[in-house]
This record gives sequence, C-alpha cells and structure tokens, in this order.
Amino acid sequence: MNTVSKPTQMQTDSIFIEGLKVNTIIGVHPWEKCQAQPLLFDIELFTTIISAAQTDQLADTVDYAQVSQDIIKMAQKESFELIETLAEQVCEHVLKHYRGVQAIQLKLAKPHAVAEAKQVGVKIWRQRQA
Repeated sequence: MNTVSKPTQMQTDSIFIEGLKVNTIIGVHPWEKCQAQPLLFDIELFTTIISAAQTDQLADTVDYAQVSQDIIKMAQKESFELIETLAEQVCEHVLKHYRGVQAIQLKLAKPHAVAEAKQVGVKIWRQRQA
C-alpha cells in the first residue's frame, strides 16, 4: 500500500480584520452611482508574529489599524463599478506596502446588492510572488 504524505507547510500566523464596514459609491446600476452603500471586508493577513511577540513592538508586526485605514481610503477615494476590482486593488496594495504579509485572503460583501440575500460578494486569495 502506497502512502502519500501531505506537503509540509511553513508555520504561518495570521492577523485578521473582520467586519470592516465602509460606506462608498460602488455598482453598475444608476441608483448605485448616486447613493453610498455599505461594504463589509473580512481580511486575513498571513504573516509571522514571532518577532512582535518577542519584542512587544508594533514595528515588528503588521499594523491592522493602518491596514484598515488604507482600505477605507481606497474604497472611498474613487467609485468602482465592480467589487471584484476593489478587492483586487486592496490585495495588491497590501502585498506591496506591507512586506511582512506573505498572503492575503479577502472576503468583500455587498449586503444590499440582492434584496433576497443577506449579502453577496467575492472571496479571493493572493500571495506574494517570489
């Protein structure tokens, strides 16, 4: 009987931001272009926290408050038609500006897009290219 071993994974920690609410103009329908609506972001930033845990210094980790502010500014800076576009730009920004982040998982929900649904949205995963 052949056994298949699971691939080894580097131990990775994560920092998360859950339920970040941003009111912004987004959408393809005429009513969406003139009325702000909420978006909900759930973000998981894959990094290591070992250094920060040892030093107890913010400089040795990813500042989730700053990441949150960056996302709010991005979402409110310009209007987007698709949440897919905004989600991709947020991931690109985080990977470019936060060197400690090796990968990001982002869930972006638009609660008022479909009246019969609690929320609709996209989930994406991006990782730093070697």
